Amino acid sequence: MEILEYGKAICYSGYRRGQSPKTGVCPSYEQIKEDIKILGSEGYRYIRMYDPNIHAEYVMTAIRELKLPMLCMVGIDPKPERNNPQSSAGEQNFTAQELKDNMAHNENELQKLIKLANEYEDVLKVVSVGNENTPPWGTEIVTEERLVYFAKTLKASVKQAVTYNEGYLEWKELKELGDILDIISVHSYPLWSGKTIDEAVDFNKGHYEDMKALFPDKQVIFTEVGWATGGKSSKIDPKQISLENQNRYISELKEYIDANKIVAFIFEAFDEYWKSEDDGVERHWGLYGEDRKLKNQERL
Repeated sequence: MEILEYGKAICYSGYRRGQSPKTGVCPSYEQIKEDIKILGSEGYRYIRMYDPNIHAEYVMTAIRELKLPMLCMVGIDPKPERNNPQSSAGEQNFTAQELKDNMAHNENELQKLIKLANEYEDVLKVVSVGNENTPPWGTEIVTEERLVYFAKTLKASVKQAVTYNEGYLEWKELKELGDILDIISVHSYPLWSGKTIDEAVDFNKGHYEDMKALFPDKQVIFTEVGWATGGKSSKIDPKQISLENQNRYISELKEYIDANKIVAFIFEAFDEYWKSEDDGVERHWGLYGEDRKLKNQERL
């Protein structure tokens, strides 16, 4: 049985310039309501957010106020509980006390998510125990044992479905966690994996089929799929980064997920200029620009 019925889904982080989840400076309620109106007018049924903070609370309050037929996924974004010498940000050397403090922070975030889930039961449909916390390159490493603990705690405390958001490669090592969860949430990025636009959707298809084989009794969804339109990265062929390729990718992906009724959260709703000081590719995954206008009016 599918917990999430098929519908349009998108990742949403509404931070403008000068705002950031890292600094705790969130968009105003009016700014978030503006964004939710835009996404509602385009028929999005599901919105994914990353932290149980005021940003998520504003989103769900706006959905209630505007009486939109939208549902949300909200997760915790744990701080690292282990040092990772292979971190993409460089070797980590957190002290034992810092790691202990991070674990306490994560416990607090878990309780905040439980509170949010119980207060917004009509709008919050799925809760998540983390986001990309197990890759070899990860900057916020959390053990599977701890993620299992988070999942069991949520299942005992809220009525929502429980998931975990992770890349395709890592799921093969997370069978114990996957067996506990209600939904398997997969990140699948052809662009980051060196695929061309010609190979892109077939790449996603392979990931979905593999995950269904690994977890045959679970609903498998994509919680991050997308294509960048600009910016720089040493890890991506610059010839593949373009609005034209994003348009083609979204069109071909939509054809595939429509035909197979697969929920797929597009990453990302709006360009995120808070993410890098230079013109990094991380800024440019939005279907909408920083000005809140669709990059291609014909696409949706």
